[in-house]
Amino acid sequence: MEPPPGAADNSKLRHVEKDVLIPQIMRDRAKELCSDKVQAFTKCCQETGLLMVVKCRQENTALKDCLVGYYSDPSFYEECKTEYLKQREEYRATGIKKKRQKLTSNI
Repeated sequence: MEPPPGAADNSKLRHVEKDVLIPQIMRDRAKELCSDKVQAFTKCCQETGLLMVVKCRQENTALKDCLVGYYSDPSFYEECKTEYLKQREEYRATGIKKKRQKLTSNI
């Protein structure tokens, strides 16, 4: 009996997976982990309107620092890669896509 297609290179990633799909998981998870800063920035922007560029600098900086901290963390990338590989393996086994959760924040 032959192994299923792609079983031999289960951990080999295509360019679109490395450059698009895994970074998308990273963005989604980082937004969840930085949700307090996302909410603070969103609230500031809603309260100040057009002056948000000037008045929300502190909140924007805190949000960027939090997100970039996760984006540049190699262990966080590996966690997200592992999560993606599990999803891909499950899809290949069942043929059923897992629905991605949509975040309701305004980033």
